[in-house]
Amino acid sequence: MSTLAYAIPLSLFGGYIIVSTVLFRFPTLIHLKKKSKFNAKLIAHRGGAAENFENTITAFKHARSIGMEMLELDCQITKDKQIVVSHDDHLSRASGGDALIQDTNYEDLPTMCCPLAVTFTNGGMCTSESSDRHIPLLSEVFKEFKDFPINLDIKRNDEELINGVLDLIKEYKRETITVVGNFDSKIGDKVHKKAPEIPLLFGLTSIFKLFLLTYSGLLPFVPLKESYLEIPTGTLVKDLEWTQNSSTAMKTALRLYDFLFIRPFLFRHLQRRGIKIYLWVLNSEREWSRAISLGVDGIMTDYPSKLKDFCDAKGFSTSSDPLLENRH
Repeated sequence: MSTLAYAIPLSLFGGYIIVSTVLFRFPTLIHLKKKSKFNAKLIAHRGGAAENFENTITAFKHARSIGMEMLELDCQITKDKQIVVSHDDHLSRASGGDALIQDTNYEDLPTMCCPLAVTFTNGGMCTSESSDRHIPLLSEVFKEFKDFPINLDIKRNDEELINGVLDLIKEYKRETITVVGNFDSKIGDKVHKKAPEIPLLFGLTSIFKLFLLTYSGLLPFVPLKESYLEIPTGTLVKDLEWTQNSSTAMKTALRLYDFLFIRPFLFRHLQRRGIKIYLWVLNSEREWSRAISLGVDGIMTDYPSKLKDFCDAKGFSTSSDPLLENRH
């Protein structure tokens, strides 16, 4: 085979590598940078599930009062088509009930257990003295926190649930300060199709595609509809009780995930495109320190008071007003 036969493909491959590298560093040469209407570094997971009963109005108020800049919450739909704020569809864990929320009318929903296990802390229990153990309506939350950024996880691929959430977001004029999605990319796709103006989370399929695009060098060339990448760290997941006795293969997979995906070079590229990076659910100073060192945009926690104190001491904080309406 002639030298020319080798030279042409090598030249093409070399040109591809150079262009990909340049665009990875300067993505706005071909992509319009996304603009967010708010800046949230401190995010209360379920309102701060370790300090107050998760997803309650009391938890959300407490988180806001101590300086959290965003609330994370989850939505379900009841039998009588009410959109409620709850992580689990089944009532057993949070309320001790033996029924699904989707099979229960809103007025029949039980109150939450006390104490209540904190999902992302081994052995952690919420023993708040608050009497508020009520599962709220999403409309109640939107009324109380009308100008406050909210990260909203639609927990089921249900048309009535998806449409109900989007209708409420539009009714309360929250299109620019509500981030919506789920790990199920089908839910995100439906949200984006129905309301493309609402900021979207990366789903699991989109995250996998992001990984493939990154390590093939194609990422700089591909447009992304999502505006927020919210992922756990491998170190967080391996510390949870359900992975303590996991196989060597699982532990290896977690280390590999962390090594390949929790990478500052990837985060910087996405941030240059205006995509925010949030890590969850980080409940220790070790994880908070790591997140800050990685240069993420926000940290999601069950311990908002502790996170606020830690971040104030480290200088990882924002202004008292997270809204950026007048800065764009």
